[in-house]
Amino acid sequence: MAISLRRKRAAPRGTYAPNLWPVWIVAPVALVVAGALGWVIYHYAYDYFAQAAAEQKPPKPVDINDVLKAAVTALTLIGAVLAGLYAYRKQLLAEGDAHRADASQLAERYTTAAEQLGHDQAAVRLAGVYALARLADDWAEQRQVCIDVLCAYLRMPYEPDPHGAEHKAGEREVRQTIIRVIRDHLQQPDGPTAWCEHNFDFTNVVFDGCSFSTSHFRGTVTFSRATFSYGTVDFGRATFSEWCAS
Repeated sequence: MAISLRRKRAAPRGTYAPNLWPVWIVAPVALVVAGALGWVIYHYAYDYFAQAAAEQKPPKPVDINDVLKAAVTALTLIGAVLAGLYAYRKQLLAEGDAHRADASQLAERYTTAAEQLGHDQAAVRLAGVYALARLADDWAEQRQVCIDVLCAYLRMPYEPDPHGAEHKAGEREVRQTIIRVIRDHLQQPDGPTAWCEHNFDFTNVVFDGCSFSTSHFRGTVTFSRATFSYGTVDFGRATFSEWCAS
């Protein structure tokens, strides 16, 4: 079963990287700005000390050492601010690298889980179900995508009769596991990994016994043309939002 993660692919590679100017532009500009700033500060300090010296009686000459000390002090403070900005820039770059690494790892996990769901062996498909559920818990940004994949699997053609020509060995266990995983994530609406606020599309799904008891569906839920063929489907004490569609 090949399902593409369109939202992931649509995101640019540098989503988490700040927009930064090249060093070969920043360095000359910084030198020019620093020189101009030092010249302005020096003349401002000179005028200030000259005015203060002129107001004294008798007037005194300007002490160049005082002017230089004031200019150096001002430049030092400005340099400290710039150093802080540089450190902040490095932090942004480091955080961007970490976010990109995390996003890449999560995307690889998604690809692996999707491939497992399409495997011929039921045991491998079961591993894919659990892997995708864990990924949904870890990847809040793409949690709905993972849920959509699980629901899409349930919507695939299914022959519940073990004697039917289209019946696949182990398929019932895989589908029951998906429903059980979904139910487990709908028990505590306030939990950090709850799926209660998300949407579930069970259109044309064949249910042959399962339980949604005490589940909380707060998003859109669709059971259009769903078939309840075998066994008991339990909705005891389940709650649905007003947006539930059937």
